[in-house]
Amino acid sequence: MTVTERTTATPTGPAAPPPRRRRDERRPVWEEEPGRVGQGLKGATLTGVCLAILGPLWVVIVTSLSDQRTITDAGGLVIVPKTITFRAYTELLSGGTVTRATLVSLALTAVGTVISTVVSVLCAYGLSRPGSFLHRPILLVLLVTMFFNAGLIPTYLLVTGVGLEGSYWSMILPGAVSVFNVLVLRAFFQNIAPELIDSARIDGAGDWRILFRIVLPLSKAVIAVVSLFYAVGYWSQWFNAMLYLNDQDKWPLQMILRQLVIKQQAPQGMSQMISTQQIPGLAVQMAVMVLALIPVAVLYPFVQKHFTKGMLTGAVKG
Repeated sequence: MTVTERTTATPTGPAAPPPRRRRDERRPVWEEEPGRVGQGLKGATLTGVCLAILGPLWVVIVTSLSDQRTITDAGGLVIVPKTITFRAYTELLSGGTVTRATLVSLALTAVGTVISTVVSVLCAYGLSRPGSFLHRPILLVLLVTMFFNAGLIPTYLLVTGVGLEGSYWSMILPGAVSVFNVLVLRAFFQNIAPELIDSARIDGAGDWRILFRIVLPLSKAVIAVVSLFYAVGYWSQWFNAMLYLNDQDKWPLQMILRQLVIKQQAPQGMSQMISTQQIPGLAVQMAVMVLALIPVAVLYPFVQKHFTKGMLTGAVKG
């Protein structure tokens, strides 16, 4: 047998174990590929987190679809559905108090998100330009407001003093701008290649054209994330409504939910329906809670893909 045949012949002994992969000393331990035990712990952890999130959501949905007998047999919240009925949702969305409150919340969320996003983008773009007028003092003032505020009573006196009490603007203007979101946008704008802006200025473009033609198209990810934050904040807002809106016809959905769940009181137009037990009060509470969760649950998956590119880039690289 030749030398070539001897080197290419298959060994008759047991197969040698695969070489053990050596860990790269330059990489942290948590970045290494986990073994079987690590994979099992990761799967168990993710399963537990999913159950902790989806379990209460399942109970809320099932209870909202249950009748009075099922809720009574379960002693309250229902885990295993028996009789499914959509009567709670039908009554809530039949044009009464909850329907009106839902439309109010949608309108406030849409208008407030647009106003807050536009103002935050303009403010962040101005502060991101090194040669902008008084950008350092203005930035210092904004940073101070992140840690210190006047308090609830001066804010209330200011809102009522300018005549916003009882108006929907009291839900939007007092918290229209988040300094944190402005800083995130500013950091993202600063990371845009300065060569693009310089070349646009050489071609004769002004600040407005640079903003709309260069900066905004490159910042869709971070703007989408910031808009989501504003939208969730406006949709979940109830404290300003409790302070400034005394007319129940102007209440947003979150105030109706608070009235039902926390204070155990039905707003006007719903008391007779619940007191006569035509529909279980607990089912109505859970149905309103589901209606309050739907917009965020529907909107979040479309924006989630932008979180890594938009939010983290703007927050870390600044």
